[in-house]
Amino acid sequence: MSELVSQIAQRTGISEDKARQAAEVAINFFKSKLPGVGGQLDGVLHGGASGTGAVGEEVQEGLGGVFGKKSA
Repeated sequence: MSELVSQIAQRTGISEDKARQAAEVAINFFKSKLPGVGGQLDGVLHGGASGTGAVGEEVQEGLGGVFGKKSA
């Protein structure tokens, strides 16, 4: 989560507090739209298991695209 907050703060020029709020709003939005991957999203964002299998890879690729990273 801290990496996401840092990326938002750097790319937008807002404070880390505001970036954390923005990240939480975005994460909750994704969880509401993709309820089946909420646990995997948490794992990716909190540095635990980075998501496993095809669904985990799709989550990582999708989030990367949302935040400006291109998938390989």
